Amino acid sequence: MPPRRTSTRSQGSARAAIPQLDWRSPQPAPIVLVSGPEDVCAERAIAAVRDYLRAEDPSLEVSDLRADDYEAGTLMALTSPSLFGEPRLVRVTGVEKASDAFLTEALAYLDHPQDGATVVLRHTGASVRGKKLLDAIRSGTGGGVEVPCAAVKRDADRHDFAAGEFQAAHKRIAAPALRALVSAFADDLTELAAACQQLIADVPGDVTVEVVERYYGGRVETSAFTVADTAIAGRYGDALIALRHALASGADPVPLVAAVAMKLRTMARVAGRRGPSAQIAAAVGMKDWQVDRARRDLSGWNEESLGRAIQATARADAEVKGASRDPVFALERMITVIATRAPFGG
Repeated sequence: MPPRRTSTRSQGSARAAIPQLDWRSPQPAPIVLVSGPEDVCAERAIAAVRDYLRAEDPSLEVSDLRADDYEAGTLMALTSPSLFGEPRLVRVTGVEKASDAFLTEALAYLDHPQDGATVVLRHTGASVRGKKLLDAIRSGTGGGVEVPCAAVKRDADRHDFAAGEFQAAHKRIAAPALRALVSAFADDLTELAAACQQLIADVPGDVTVEVVERYYGGRVETSAFTVADTAIAGRYGDALIALRHALASGADPVPLVAAVAMKLRTMARVAGRRGPSAQIAAAVGMKDWQVDRARRDLSGWNEESLGRAIQATARADAEVKGASRDPVFALERMITVIATRAPFGG
């Protein structure tokens, strides 16, 4: 592991004065600045830092705080050594909207970072708020590193992102299959990332274009999310018709369940949260429109019915992957529980 107190400096720009690390393989430092608008990459980077530290010492203490809703003294309290000297990781979000109190204390902290503490600062670049803090970090004050997470917008960038997912998992995917997968999720990097992980987890051996088309071909993808949407909306009859149409069209049961699970997970992340969509999106690592859609989907749901739906979907997932001889029945039972909000059982 590199020294925790990085002091690299240069005569160039402030941005170049500290190490710039790839978001797929960041390493800890007293200060880790995760910058840029791409939340998917930022989430991965922050999780990687946590995993790195936890592998070094399982007693790692992890704390979260928001820079825009900050109580004076919190940063120092969370980074100060504990009685038994466990390492500490403090993850700070909302730095682009930081309060004056946070900026003041963070700047002071750079001059005297606490031993054994790693502070991760997430700044989306959505505003120039906190520029003085960013400049100080990038100048080398505090011994920090930066993990840039630039927006993934171009087709080439999405292609590189997906290729990196499979490379990191040591999983081979054929070039035509990779192109087909990227085309299927051209509008949402979060869904592309989820699709990559689904294939990595479920497909034995190499991923071929036939596999991608079976999972995420345009017709199948549309049918899968139509089934999910109608079931979640409580339209039981329409949901069963959509399911039967999807199966008759050649849809594979596994991605059908995956589509339902993806929507339920999004709903669960948003359920019970209050405040503007942008604030919730920043807190849970989603886009504003995804939060708005999840809120609409949650109409008519409560904690109990959502929990039953997630249980039913988990059961169906196991059954369509081999735990049952009748995957169609497993799908119909899942749709029944979700669309009618029925008790989970049977």
